[in-house]
Amino acid sequence: MAKYIFLTGGVVSSLGKGIAASAIGALLEARGLKVTLQKLDPYINLDPGTLSPFQHGEVYVTEDGTETDLDLGHYERFTHVQSTQKNNYTTGKIYFNVIKKERLGHYLGQTVQVVPHITDEIKSAIRSLDCDGVDVVIVEIGGTIGDIESLPFLEAIRQIPYDVGRENAMYFHLTLVPYIGSAGELKSKPTQHSVKELREIGIQPDALLCRSDREIPQEMKKKIALHCNIEEESVIGAIDVETIYEVPLVLHREGLDTLIAKKFKFNTDPPKLDVWHNVVKTIKNPSNEVTIAMVGKYIGLRDAYKSLIESLIHGGIANDASVNFKWLDSEELEKHEIDEYMSDVDGILVPGGFGIRGIEGKIRAVQYAREKKIPYFGICLGMQCAVIEFARNVCGITGANSSEFDTECTEPIIYLMEQWFDFKTNTVQKRSMESEKGGTMRLGGYPCLLQESSNAKDAYKKAEITERHRHRYEFNNNYREILQSKGMRFSGLSPDGKLVEIVELTGHPWFLGCQFHPEFKSRPTEPHPLFKAFISSAIREKRSLFPTHGMTALEQRR
Repeated sequence: MAKYIFLTGGVVSSLGKGIAASAIGALLEARGLKVTLQKLDPYINLDPGTLSPFQHGEVYVTEDGTETDLDLGHYERFTHVQSTQKNNYTTGKIYFNVIKKERLGHYLGQTVQVVPHITDEIKSAIRSLDCDGVDVVIVEIGGTIGDIESLPFLEAIRQIPYDVGRENAMYFHLTLVPYIGSAGELKSKPTQHSVKELREIGIQPDALLCRSDREIPQEMKKKIALHCNIEEESVIGAIDVETIYEVPLVLHREGLDTLIAKKFKFNTDPPKLDVWHNVVKTIKNPSNEVTIAMVGKYIGLRDAYKSLIESLIHGGIANDASVNFKWLDSEELEKHEIDEYMSDVDGILVPGGFGIRGIEGKIRAVQYAREKKIPYFGICLGMQCAVIEFARNVCGITGANSSEFDTECTEPIIYLMEQWFDFKTNTVQKRSMESEKGGTMRLGGYPCLLQESSNAKDAYKKAEITERHRHRYEFNNNYREILQSKGMRFSGLSPDGKLVEIVELTGHPWFLGCQFHPEFKSRPTEPHPLFKAFISSAIREKRSLFPTHGMTALEQRR
């Protein structure tokens, strides 16, 4: 039977529960244990798929095609977990399941209530992860203690020890220990009040993760332990760090994994953390430096591109380089001369998105990268913009557009396919505009065959790959021949050759667009091949423009 760790948060939101849960998972994996993680979100939406990126950040897509919370991206980047629909539940999803059961007569006429029916459904979702030899299930509860919508989840995890045994469950509470400048000291009172509220619900934490911008003195830890009814060694300092990938190392130094091993009686060797030390060392002391322009439409909230940011950092790690981000609003690029924005960048990335806003700015960025021979990486919508730009400005198809942006366009280079063959299910998928999301999307992992002597094949070093998708519109094969005749190469195709997955340009240092989202499969310890190749090309082209004459690229920049 698996052990359970429940992570709650208090005082303020955005303390980093997802990072903390992921770091705990990384530490336990480093001890040779098998872990899985789950996020329980208190909002009533069935999933984040329809939420605005400005409000909720990115939608992370799992291999099985589930649209989930962005914290699942952290889980997969820090551990070897491959998430599924079982790893993310919302209030909406829980209630939806209960209501369906009630309509089918599952409860045999009982009055359906929060306790026990909703809490039982939550517990069932948690317990469903106790399979496949998992040693520890780590469950993160979204929201902050005191939020009314979190109460059913808190009640459910309060009950879990009665089902599995108190010795098989631990409660961690993440709090804030703020430094008050005018007083010149750290304050523990917010933590005390947060724990008091948690205990009123019936949950006594086994350990506290205390966020702070500086080291927490031992005397302060002793005070917190006394007032919160825990052991002094269970007050774990979680201080701010330069990179999130340093968090497992900080928590290990504070004795967190030792505490867990002691509680659960795990007989394991000390964690092997060399890989994390190497990752942090490379990030802090790189030999190279590049600047990448991120041309997006949701840059007001950087979490909308969380996996992309991390994947570019991973590409930097693979090349012993730091990656600087130059955030460019694609709407602004529609209004001004693009040279003033792009003159100091070493690579250009156009990410995914939905809708027409800012599209012409993205297309201008593609044109600039193509004409100036700057390494270009287009992802999902970024690939579609690359195809539209090439059709307009190289092939002379002036009306080229996507039917997503103009339903009446005469040259729909990008369009809605009526049907396609799904190699995951070996069935033909037909698009239904009456579906609840306004049309069927391709979601999750799909296979792709790579062409020989291409940037894609050089990066992956294999002929067949599987990558995750989240899109509705596809390349229109009616235009494949003319674009190919002008120098666009279709280097990645579905196994039946009907779906274009990757495009490249001949005669360009590195220009690649992919219909899928490679950022969902990158880890700091295993950087994604395309991000590794993109950053490598940016470094290479930068050096060709500015010969080193004995100087490193970093020295040149300085």
